[in-house]
Amino acid sequence: MAVPKKKTSVSRKGKRRAGQHHKLYSRGNVITDPTTGELTLRHCVTPSGVYKNIKVFETRADKEELEEGEE
Repeated sequence: MAVPKKKTSVSRKGKRRAGQHHKLYSRGNVITDPTTGELTLRHCVTPSGVYKNIKVFETRADKEELEEGEE
């Protein structure tokens, strides 16, 4: 079994992991949602729970607004 000779530094590990994150945005799949204006990847649900202009699930903020409206 291969064992590394030296410990991988935090900065080297961070640089390696950062490359994976930037690949998502370099493809150009990031779009702005027309209803909320949020940035999201294509064919993915936005953080507010909207997909193709349909509300898919309730978020915590939505639930808190409903509770405030009932009072």
